[in-house]
Amino acid sequence: MNSKELRLIEELKIKQGDTWRVLKIMSEFVHGFDELAHVGPAITFFGSSRIGEDHHFYKSAYRTAFRLGKMGFCIITGGGPGIMEAANRGAYDAGAMSVGLNIQIPKEQIPNKYQTKSLYFDYFFVRKVMLIKYSFAYVIFPGGFGTFDELFEALTLMQTGKSHRFPIILFGSEYWKQLLDYMRQVMVPYGTIGEEDINLMTLADSPEEVVDKVLSEVREQYEYMKENEPLNPVLEKLERILNGVYEQR
Repeated sequence: MNSKELRLIEELKIKQGDTWRVLKIMSEFVHGFDELAHVGPAITFFGSSRIGEDHHFYKSAYRTAFRLGKMGFCIITGGGPGIMEAANRGAYDAGAMSVGLNIQIPKEQIPNKYQTKSLYFDYFFVRKVMLIKYSFAYVIFPGGFGTFDELFEALTLMQTGKSHRFPIILFGSEYWKQLLDYMRQVMVPYGTIGEEDINLMTLADSPEEVVDKVLSEVREQYEYMKENEPLNPVLEKLERILNGVYEQR
């Protein structure tokens, strides 16, 4: 077999691999949409997988998710340890739906045991779509590169009009304040972002603050949906939450 024939075979292998990869991506999207179609209203939590249960951020994430879960919200996380575990654990103990969207990576991603619904993804970008699509708010606790990736992905989508606007609540001003100061003092003067872009985020330092901010947003969404999407099945759930009469199933 000459070199030209060998090169042709290698090219066919690559093309075939790309074709199967596309099908695998499509299957992950279809599976995610099918599994999460009836989930909601949901609140998505992000944060470091390295924060242990003795840390005050872990305890705050648990309390926040527990309170939101008791009110009738589904809680969605990336399914791992740390802050994700705390949020899933709070939802689980509250009797709420506790969803983990797990990712296959070499380190740190060990699915926590507090998930009532677990999905597994190979592709980060598919998982990101699922984390955003069914969420009424992002609650972002201190974290590393993965947490920042999710934060700036959401900001970019809203800034460019590719996603509906929803609250991004940064928990722990001690952790986030310098980042916001940098945006305001450096990025805004350079013209790389506008002041209004910073206003897409708000700070919170207690579970009570998070709940208040989430409920404020939900009230606005409820009024909008009642007028523009009266047949949306989430409407009834939102009404129960706002009236404080939600019963866990």
